[in-house]
Amino acid sequence: MGKITIKDVAREAGVSISTVSNALNNVDVLNPVTKSHVLKVAKQLNYVPNLNGKQLRSGKTKMLGFFTTSVSGPYFYKLVESMSRECDRLGYGLNVFITKDRHVIMSNILGRRVDGAIIYEELRIDEEDITAMEKEKIKAVFLDRVLQNETMGSVIFDSYVAGYEATKYLISLGHKKIAYISGVDTMFDSVERKEGYLAALRQYQLPTSEDYILQGYFEEEGTYNAVKSFIHLHPDKLPDAFLAGNDVSAIGCIQALKKHGYEVPLDISVMGFDDIDIAQYFSPPLTTVRNQIARQGSLAVNHLVHMIQKKELGSAQKLACELVVRGSSHVKIDRNDHI
Repeated sequence: MGKITIKDVAREAGVSISTVSNALNNVDVLNPVTKSHVLKVAKQLNYVPNLNGKQLRSGKTKMLGFFTTSVSGPYFYKLVESMSRECDRLGYGLNVFITKDRHVIMSNILGRRVDGAIIYEELRIDEEDITAMEKEKIKAVFLDRVLQNETMGSVIFDSYVAGYEATKYLISLGHKKIAYISGVDTMFDSVERKEGYLAALRQYQLPTSEDYILQGYFEEEGTYNAVKSFIHLHPDKLPDAFLAGNDVSAIGCIQALKKHGYEVPLDISVMGFDDIDIAQYFSPPLTTVRNQIARQGSLAVNHLVHMIQKKELGSAQKLACELVVRGSSHVKIDRNDHI
C-alpha cells in the first residue's frame, strides 16, 4: 500500500476531508466525539500529515536553521545542545546545516526553508549576501560578527577584552615572553582574541613577534604539532607562557610540552579559552577564560524567535568573560633556579 493520504483518512472515518483537516489542526469547530473518532482513525492508519503543504499555506516552517562549517569540538556540542533546548521550549525545531558552500547556505536562507537563521560561518557571508537577506527581511542572528539592523542581530563573546585580560593576567605573573596560539584567521573570536593579546603586550611595552604567534586551528592535534615544531625550530626562544585560542588548543600545547620534558606550570604557564567541561579535570587543571556558551545559544534562539514573532528588532548582544585560575599557570620562575 502507498502512502496514506488525508483522503484515505476521510474515507475510512466516513467524514469529509475538511473535517479531517480541522481535527488534525485542532480547529475548535468539531463535535468532540467526531474529532476523537477522526484522530483514532488517523492513528490506526499511521497517517503522517504533509508538512510541506501545511508550511506552504501558512508561510511558516516552525523550524530554525543553524548554519555552520563545523560542529566538532566541545564548544559546538554545548552550543547546539543549548539551542536545541531553547527551540523545544519555544515550540520550534532546529535544523543544523553543516557546509562550506555559501551557495547552499544562501539558497536555504533565501528559499525560506527555515523561519530564521543562526549563523556561524567560517568563510564569511559577505556584505552582498547580507544586503540580499536584509532586502528579503530574513530574520537572522550572527555568532561570528557584530551586526544589528531591523531584521538581524548578533550574540557574540567580548573576545577582544577576553584576549586582553588573559594576557594581562599572564603578565601579572611576571611572564614577559608570551606566545599566542591562534585558531582560524577568518573566525571572529580567533581574530578578536589575538588583537586583545597584542594590545596588552603593547600597553605593557612587551615585545610582539611573529615567531610567538603559532597556528593551532582550534584543534588539539594541530596545536600539538605547532608547538612541537616551534620547540624544534626555536629551542632558544621558548616563551614564559602560551596563551591558546581555546581550551582544546591549550591541552594540545601542554601535551607537546610534556613530550619534550617541560613541566606545566613550573617551566611554562599555559592558558586557554572557553572553560570546557574537561578543563577542570585535565592535569594540570586549565587556567582559562570562561565563555557563556550555553547562554549564547539560548539568547540567539530567543532573540531570533522574538524577531520572527515581531516582538523585537535586531540587536547586538555582547557576553562578558570570566577569568578562571587553576593549575596550568604559575608565577614565573627563573629556569636556572628550578631544579
